[in-house]
Amino acid sequence: MPTYRRSVVPSRAGAETLPLVAIVGRPNVGKSTLFNRLTRSRRSIVGDEPGITRDRIYGEYEWAGRRFRLVDTGGIVPDDPELIPTEIYTQARVALKEAQALVLVVDARTELASPDYDLVRLLLRGGKPVFLAVNKVEGEAMALVAENFRQLGIRNVFPISSEHGLGIGELLDAVSEAIPATPEVEPAEEAPTPQEVEDAQAEEAEISEGGPVGSEAGEDAIRPLHRTHGEYEQHETSIAIIGRPNVGKSTLLNALTGTTRAIVSPIAGTTRDAVDEVVEFEGSKLRFVDTAGIRRKGKTHLMAEKLSVVMARRHLEAADVALLLIDATEGVTASDATIGGYAHESGRSVIIVVNKWDAVTTGRTDGKPPADREIFERQVRSALKYLSYASILFLSALEGTGLTRVLHEVKAVAAERRKRVTTGQMNRFLDKVDFQRAPVPMAKRIRIFYMTQAAVAPPTFVLFTDRDIKLHFAFERFLENQIREAFGFKGTPIWFKVRARNPEKHE
Repeated sequence: MPTYRRSVVPSRAGAETLPLVAIVGRPNVGKSTLFNRLTRSRRSIVGDEPGITRDRIYGEYEWAGRRFRLVDTGGIVPDDPELIPTEIYTQARVALKEAQALVLVVDARTELASPDYDLVRLLLRGGKPVFLAVNKVEGEAMALVAENFRQLGIRNVFPISSEHGLGIGELLDAVSEAIPATPEVEPAEEAPTPQEVEDAQAEEAEISEGGPVGSEAGEDAIRPLHRTHGEYEQHETSIAIIGRPNVGKSTLLNALTGTTRAIVSPIAGTTRDAVDEVVEFEGSKLRFVDTAGIRRKGKTHLMAEKLSVVMARRHLEAADVALLLIDATEGVTASDATIGGYAHESGRSVIIVVNKWDAVTTGRTDGKPPADREIFERQVRSALKYLSYASILFLSALEGTGLTRVLHEVKAVAAERRKRVTTGQMNRFLDKVDFQRAPVPMAKRIRIFYMTQAAVAPPTFVLFTDRDIKLHFAFERFLENQIREAFGFKGTPIWFKVRARNPEKHE
């Protein structure tokens, strides 16, 4: 089975060539529960409310030596006139077209209805192998009830319980025999273990006293990487698109990837599960993840909305770079500042993206003069002072303008995030810094004997000092500015840790 590490949807080399199995069915029959069990993940949000899953969610699975991909689809209700169900149906049809085999999930506790027969006719029309998974079957009585579903006309019927893992083995045996043979794929290089990461950091830091340097960043940086020249280089960069509801996150994902992967609608909160797509740009693989709009707890009512906000936070913390989307028509709000704070505190690199810029400039229809970019940027900087290191891009996802610059900026920021400065360079830098200019009270001043970079992603520096005290915020800001001026680290926060030469002397 695939090992799920830091990437939002980890995929091994050649995964795109694996046969695809689509999990389909009407709303609230347990498709996402089955998907999560098979992929050993919590990719799809699960709840009692119907219609939670809307976009296509992909994962990988291995059974009896056969590897294949899975896709979880939203509940299909053919010919539903409502906007969201229609878009869900459109997304599901894409999955049906891509898949080599289909697993239709039905609820054993509900009576068959005309939409079930309509859906079966739609699936059988494609000429692909169809397997009927009668879900929520626990006990002999329910197993007998499951036999009633044979009247749908599907030969392969399997009573299962997605929640308890019953009967799934028989279903997978049948699916494995029906899908094409798995192509031979060169296995991906193993990721370093947590101990290997810690040892490498300690070795690089040249720590001779005070014990090994632990780092939240170091532990969080465990992912499918390969080692090169003393640091870890990623095969893939994960970018989380974050922001308030209805600022254009899904539109931006579709524009960047040239697909219709995410449902776009004027209804706030359309996206619930995280939707991801990989873009290959100038030799780099960039995985863009469209997250649900993050809002305050008091603004979320349905359980699915609450879970989607929690999952959005988790996907943000699993990413390397965060694209913080701001709606140009509304300006920077308190919610934007809160969401940006999540990215900053978690150590993600940040790019501020002002979307819908055309709506306040060339496409303005309210009779007001076009917005001034410099004034707008000053307003953003004033509201998001803690993101002074983040660049600001102006674009229109709907019109497709400014997208190439986003890709270039993501590559640049990701490289800066993983940059390492040697201990020799850092100590030569320290000799040139005039710390007397730092606006710090005398009682809070410390003497730095030397400092070293202990980790990347984000850059983390260890200061060996004469006193074991917390850095004064003014001193930390002064030192950060000096480091940025000398070495860059554009777009990424910088973390500091203090190690006193004589730990017993502290205040």
